[in-house]
Amino acid sequence: MLSLGALIPRISLAAWNEKAFSAADQDTAIDALYDGIADASANINLKAPDIAENGAVVPITISTDLPDVKSISVMVAKNPLPLTAQFIIPEGTHPKVSCRIRMGETSPVTAIVETKTGNFKTSKEIK
Repeated sequence: MLSLGALIPRISLAAWNEKAFSAADQDTAIDALYDGIADASANINLKAPDIAENGAVVPITISTDLPDVKSISVMVAKNPLPLTAQFIIPEGTHPKVSCRIRMGETSPVTAIVETKTGNFKTSKEIK
């Protein structure tokens, strides 16, 4: 008999995109996740410090009022593995996520919002 505990890791890894998370550059990670990125959107709010006190724990919050959001991804262009996080947003949920990311050096941080109608992004350089 198979227990529920044995099934949960398999379910949680179902959305794992190994190619995107192991990509050595941001463009490769984006290509692995999406068909393409649309123009920058003023409807995405990326809240992050201008200068991080500690590169090991940089707090960021991403929210948007775009309709029908499917996922939110975070890229740090100059990290060895640029795709830092991807959040799957359940339908009907307010698209807002907060996390702490790790940065090795000054870099643009890009938030990519996937919707039913397209993909949108916004960026901010964090020192």
